[in-house]
Amino acid sequence: MGDRSHKAVVQESFTQQAEAYAVAPAVADPDRIARFVEAIAPNSNSRLLDVACGPGFLALAFAKRCRETVGIDLTRAPLKIARRNREKLGLKNADFLVADADYLPFPDETFDVVVSRLALHHLQDPGSVLREMARVCRTNGKLAVEDLLSSEHQERARFHNEVEQLRDPSHTRALARSELLRVLSAAALETERVFSSEVVHNLERWLANTQTPPDKAARIRKMIEIDAREEKSDLRPFFKDGEWFFHHSMLAIMTRKSSSSEE
Repeated sequence: MGDRSHKAVVQESFTQQAEAYAVAPAVADPDRIARFVEAIAPNSNSRLLDVACGPGFLALAFAKRCRETVGIDLTRAPLKIARRNREKLGLKNADFLVADADYLPFPDETFDVVVSRLALHHLQDPGSVLREMARVCRTNGKLAVEDLLSSEHQERARFHNEVEQLRDPSHTRALARSELLRVLSAAALETERVFSSEVVHNLERWLANTQTPPDKAARIRKMIEIDAREEKSDLRPFFKDGEWFFHHSMLAIMTRKSSSSEE
């Protein structure tokens, strides 16, 4: 379970960056969202929960396909954006609530589909949250996540996560691919489909989104330059037209809640 001090950091961070986060390419890209929705392909009678929904793009995309969607987030600022987006779309079957992913306020087996996107690397105990997500998902229902990855090699992963934590203190740790698959399996979830992708970030825009303090931004720039020379991580930085860019490796995993999770 996450402790209160870290959750306060998450709330502070996403209150500060709510508007910038809502237009970040990895978050708002309609093609990425559509791919995620199509991979799950819910039926029209599905009830869906989006955990750590942020500005609500994913929940609202599902609302066009499902009977009911609920998005929960720890922080009020992105939920305000989600409700604003809902009103613009004129959707009546989407609700957004303040709630803690460690203690989802729903009975067992409430939802047919449970999803979370770009949130696991902000959690202190992603395995615990995934078990909680599985609890509220019906047996044989679908549970899907997408998140950024770190390297399978410990030192490369450590370098990557240090960059992330300097930029945004709400970042805990991006998992390696094998670890993410393992924690899903530990929650009695059967992996059915996996797809990988990548997002290319402009470094200065990425730093501006979180209003990274100048001293920490300077350290990150130096680390990115070192990484480009020495391949310290899987971020694969490159310099183009006078600016630094880097890659985020992403993984989306679609699973089914097996009956063994009830044992």
